[in-house]
Amino acid sequence: MNTHMDTHAPPLTLRQQFGDIDIYVFDQLLRGRITPGMRILDAGCGGGRNLVYLLREGFQIFAVDAHAQAVDTVRRMAPHLPVENFRAEPVEAMSFPDAFADVVLSSAVLHFARDDEHFLAMLHSMWRVLKPGGMLFCRLASSIGIETKVQKLENRRFLLPDGSQRYLVDEEMLMRLTKSLGGHLLDPLKTTVVQQQRAMTTWVVGK
Repeated sequence: MNTHMDTHAPPLTLRQQFGDIDIYVFDQLLRGRITPGMRILDAGCGGGRNLVYLLREGFQIFAVDAHAQAVDTVRRMAPHLPVENFRAEPVEAMSFPDAFADVVLSSAVLHFARDDEHFLAMLHSMWRVLKPGGMLFCRLASSIGIETKVQKLENRRFLLPDGSQRYLVDEEMLMRLTKSLGGHLLDPLKTTVVQQQRAMTTWVVGK
């Protein structure tokens, strides 16, 4: 027996445990919708801010991002996993098979769509890789609550009061898309308006 083991190591801080996880992803964890043993696919993972806890707790993690540097960052976070779990490819052209994941995460990705065609290509790609009975979690910019504050540019791209340009959805569109996908809302739409500068909506759909 190793009698020199340090049993007084300081507990992990919340940031060490959870990283910069989206609080609405954290909410899904607390409510038991993302559980160990599930296969989680982060579509547009960026630097992996939503994966810190999931990787440490042994979830089956897969991710894609169009930027190879972001994918390399996530691979370094998970050297114990096969490199092919993390792929440098656009969300709309994911190479994972149909009905692959129990949960697909899309946090701050869809509002970078160039136009309707690009938005729908990303959405249908994520829906394709989701298993029946699975959960699609999307957090994206919307016009909900700031309709009079945004300036339409073209298609569904708008200039926001904070100076950024985003592809914006609204409630009618999200409800229509939910129906056209053949899905159902797992939660009511929830929108956070940040001091009339931007609005972020959480859209959680069951397949």
